Amino acid sequence: MNKKQMMKHVIGLGLLAGFFFPIVANADSYTVKSGDTLSAIAKEKNTTVDAIAKKNKISNVNLITVGQVLEIEDVNATNKTSEQATTSKTDTTQATTSVSASDGLSAEDAAAKVWIAQKESSGSYTAQNGQYYGRYQLSLSYLNGDLSPENQEKVANQYVVNRYGSWSAAKNFWLANGWY
Repeated sequence: MNKKQMMKHVIGLGLLAGFFFPIVANADSYTVKSGDTLSAIAKEKNTTVDAIAKKNKISNVNLITVGQVLEIEDVNATNKTSEQATTSKTDTTQATTSVSASDGLSAEDAAAKVWIAQKESSGSYTAQNGQYYGRYQLSLSYLNGDLSPENQEKVANQYVVNRYGSWSAAKNFWLANGWY
């Protein structure tokens, strides 16, 4: 079989497969930008934090990274009644509240924390800038040799509470000064 005949067969098989295995496009994709949060993305895309987390297998809804591509269910592809839409909005609020409660942060503080992490390190736990390290660009002396993500989260929370009182206040300071 020559090259031209083989191409015809490949194209024909591709078209035939399209009839037997139709592609159903039920999801959009969204590329995470600096400052994004799952709750803001969910609101913009008319879905829930839980739905995005489940679809993308995200275990920590406070942890998304710049450049990450998320699949978002296309709500126009499913027929929802107004009652279902109301339930969806309630679920978003409950998901945000439960995440905040487990973290001890309000939705606003959780969003500010993610925003700072994106500004400081693009969300990377291994980013380095001189003596500053990790997701929140903390001094190496603060981390006491433990560079684990868990320790970075714990130390960052302590630092922000002691210095600013809240992640929202730290974000406001960052906006005014370019650092926190």
